[in-house]
Amino acid sequence: MINKLLPVALALALLNACSSEPPKSETASQPAPAAAPHQDETATGRVAFQRLYVAAHGWAPDARPYRLQSQLSKGENGHDGKAGVWRAQFASAVRRSIKPYIWSGVKAEDAPSPGVSPGTEDTYNPSNTNTQAFDIAFLKVDSDKAYEEAQKHGGDRILKKTPDQPVTYMLDWRPSSNELIWHVYYGSGPDDAKLKIAVDASSGSFLHVEK
Repeated sequence: MINKLLPVALALALLNACSSEPPKSETASQPAPAAAPHQDETATGRVAFQRLYVAAHGWAPDARPYRLQSQLSKGENGHDGKAGVWRAQFASAVRRSIKPYIWSGVKAEDAPSPGVSPGTEDTYNPSNTNTQAFDIAFLKVDSDKAYEEAQKHGGDRILKKTPDQPVTYMLDWRPSSNELIWHVYYGSGPDDAKLKIAVDASSGSFLHVEK
């Protein structure tokens, strides 16, 4: 009787062995961790410029800047010399081209995706006064200091009257006087600004109220 039962027992044992699944590891059963949510960041012009400068030199080792400007985005007003989006434009004499780069630290519907993004390459004319490149050694004063100086020359009165007044910034070279200048605009740009202040980007001193 025992001999007759042995083949059945062996068959059942083999069946169980084949059908049983190996135990799942704890790691496999755990869901993947969720990605950390994006944290919006604003930056001064000089901080953003350093990131853009590195990217531009990946495009052209001889790339030199000729303009840096802030861009307003939803929820940002540009106060304290900071912005969530900065755009820099570079020129390459070797490539005979200009190319813009944008840094974004905010995730907003009216802002570029966070990070550094290149723009479209275009032809470069070194004799064009609007694209006069400058030496970055002249950039000693950041946009927050330019804002503080502008506040002393009329900006504080505007913000006291209109606290949500946006402030934007542009940095460029003035060939006629060999000066690197921060333009502080109390508005979305030069066209609608209630006040335009020029500040020396090397010394931080007030230059004049612009018309």
